[in-house]
Amino acid sequence: MPFAPTMAHARVTAPAVKSRNPSNFFSSTGLSLMLPGGGGGVGEGQNRSGHDEDQDYESSENMEGGSGDDIADLDHPRKKRYHRHTPQQIQEMEALFKEFPHPDEKQRQQLSKRLGLAPRQVKFWFQNRRTQLKATQERHENSLLRQEIEQLRSENVSLRDSLRNPICSICGGRGLNGDLMSFDEQQLRHENARLKDELDRVCALVEKLSGRSNPSMAPASNSSLDLTVGLSGLHSPAMNSINQRAMVLMGIERSKVTELALAAMDELMKMSQTEEPLWVKNPEGGMENLDHEEYSREFPRLIGPKPIGHKTEATRHTDIVVMKSSTIVDTLINANRWMETFPCIISRATTVDVISNGVGGTRNGALQLMYAELQVLSPLLPTREIYFVRFSKQHADGLWGVVDVSVDSLLDTPDTSLTKCRKRPSGCLLRDMPNNRSKVTWVEHLEYDNVGVHRIFRSIINSGMAFGAQRWVATLQRQCQRIAFLMSTNTPTGDLAAVPTPSGRRSLMKLAERMTNKFCSGVSASSRHTWTKLSQGTGDDDVRVMSRKNVDDPGEPPGVVLSAATSLWLPVSPNRLFDFLRDQSFRNEWDILSNGGPIEEVTHISNGKDRGNRVSVLSAKNSSQSNTLILQESCADSYGSMVVYAPVEISAIHQVMNGNDSLNVALLPSGFVILPEGPPESRSLADNRQVEGSILTIAFQILVNDLPTAKLTLESVETVNNLISCTAQRIKAALQKVEDV
Repeated sequence: MPFAPTMAHARVTAPAVKSRNPSNFFSSTGLSLMLPGGGGGVGEGQNRSGHDEDQDYESSENMEGGSGDDIADLDHPRKKRYHRHTPQQIQEMEALFKEFPHPDEKQRQQLSKRLGLAPRQVKFWFQNRRTQLKATQERHENSLLRQEIEQLRSENVSLRDSLRNPICSICGGRGLNGDLMSFDEQQLRHENARLKDELDRVCALVEKLSGRSNPSMAPASNSSLDLTVGLSGLHSPAMNSINQRAMVLMGIERSKVTELALAAMDELMKMSQTEEPLWVKNPEGGMENLDHEEYSREFPRLIGPKPIGHKTEATRHTDIVVMKSSTIVDTLINANRWMETFPCIISRATTVDVISNGVGGTRNGALQLMYAELQVLSPLLPTREIYFVRFSKQHADGLWGVVDVSVDSLLDTPDTSLTKCRKRPSGCLLRDMPNNRSKVTWVEHLEYDNVGVHRIFRSIINSGMAFGAQRWVATLQRQCQRIAFLMSTNTPTGDLAAVPTPSGRRSLMKLAERMTNKFCSGVSASSRHTWTKLSQGTGDDDVRVMSRKNVDDPGEPPGVVLSAATSLWLPVSPNRLFDFLRDQSFRNEWDILSNGGPIEEVTHISNGKDRGNRVSVLSAKNSSQSNTLILQESCADSYGSMVVYAPVEISAIHQVMNGNDSLNVALLPSGFVILPEGPPESRSLADNRQVEGSILTIAFQILVNDLPTAKLTLESVETVNNLISCTAQRIKAALQKVEDV
């Protein structure tokens, strides 16, 4: 390869020699200039052309390893002779070059004597070797720059396409066209003003419904609520704030994110494998609690000190799940699969930025920025929003680690919304076990703002059960069992044989899974929901309502949907309450819509080891809707339980049982969520007995009008409020009657 002309002329000392053309030089570390005389070196007192003995030829034949080709010198009538350095000479000079790329005269003299070369040969070899190294580095840098230019060009093309066809990064819908932005902004401002007026009207209606009417208000019978909240509230101000914070996080230096992830992984590994005194066993359960003083001594404050006023929650739990470790890692890295696996914990999750997808076609080294909203299934309890980095690493064959850590410490002035809930290094250590099982050690270490927690949830929040490690592992166990039963080709013992084929079983289980996930996504106080409080109660009568409309989702009926939910404490054990609500023989005691008639089970399919984990198809004998059946799923684990149900047309159920696709079956699920909990602090039983209690959340979704453009009336709100209140009273009365018997 030719090099710079300045080097070609640098050592020409005799004026009689013409300047060489740089194109006559090529790279070769194995060649040396050979003139007659001088024992094979450069002649000290003679040269071919009769020039001065001090004339040097700094050719580049020694640059790249020795080709052995002869070079024609256009300035001389005779060809110069070259010889190839021996492998030993090259090895010696390479060894010295690694330590001293610029040897002094003494080092060159010693090396030339040891190798039998002239000092000038050694000098020229080192000069050419340095030139070769510089050229190699430049080629490498040029290659990297070319790749970066191509990447920037590709990104530029993508950005241009995005500007022409903007798409919302959260909901996937079309955004605003740049040419119409100013007009649309004006329209949105007018719409915003109109919505504020409608909000005032809603507040007035709520006040009248709760019995706190204002005499100056118009009569309630003439009022109505215009549903202008959008299809699902995906373009709300809360979503805009999430997008803005995500853009800020994408500006963080990736090297800093990588350093934070590596340090967090080291801490997670130590916390997963260290026993007492760092972790203290909870005598009432398998969960372990962190000794915070011991933690402060053992670990540095990786993301800085705890914000003032925040509480700390740190738990660890270990158990066996029926799934390989690599499959669990794939689930955790994929935001959608993560949310589907933990629907009762995660209200929303999205990947903000992917820094690495992993190496070698695996998730080893996968690194990404993420956003998640954690929930308890009740509108009375605020969700926890977290921005964090997730990193997965394979430590050995069959041993994986996945760590989460908040990234607010990487920002100079983080937004306060980024610090309301922070994750110190948390995650799981996964070790493969025989029979496609894994040993999971889960660590959850959170710092959170405890403002806004409803009174009946304080105990379960403070105990760490609501968002602790035990809840994550219990949910993962149940979901893994569900997948195992879904993939099974054998009918479990005890299942009714109304579903003829394995494909029909799988189709029915998938329909039930979609129903349960839809129920979970619509019950919590997620930022994408706008709940309205109907009363000023402190527990039993604290009812929240929310309205929305469905236009083009085939998975639920079109029209106006009204949701209502409340949570209350009951002095009954969670297991007893779960068995009561899932048993079809007791359903007519609380289900107002069944008209008091008997409920029969047409078929059921087991989807877990617990006897209560099943999908059932029920039939109401005295129901006014004779063309429908009830699809019900009941599921329980060591954390809590759910009973979810929805009316489905008989023809649709038969199609699903025959193995047909269930995606277009319309569902509007309602149900119950049961959490273990003792009596609230301010409540005691009349005889001062200490009893095991439960928190029951009741949630209904009702189609109040099959036209999406219809308006919600006060009568509809009052009807659903009465429905949920009467259901709660019936459940209390039925449980009391059973206890008396």
